[in-house]
Amino acid sequence: MGGRIELPQGTLDVLILKAVALEPQHGWAIGDRIKQMSKDVLNVQQGSLYPALHRLERKGWLKARWAVTANNRRAKYYELSKKGRTQLEAQVDTWRALSIALSDVLDLA
Repeated sequence: MGGRIELPQGTLDVLILKAVALEPQHGWAIGDRIKQMSKDVLNVQQGSLYPALHRLERKGWLKARWAVTANNRRAKYYELSKKGRTQLEAQVDTWRALSIALSDVLDLA
């Protein structure tokens, strides 16, 4: 399947929340984690990732703190807030239901 896949509205939010669900990560690592979790299918561009991180922080779904990376650089680390964990669970349920419905429709053809 060649070419770039456009993500439906709201997809990036759930991908970010899922990427930081296990441990706090800085922006670059979040992008890498999404790529890894999707088996190299999803490559989130920095120009999309960082505005989304800031938006999720403003919504209170992510908490952020400054820390030093393994490469001795200062970076902002993001982690799920309690509100973010609740939001992730709700979005996962919604995406799973949507995925099942789409599969059902596509399998009929």
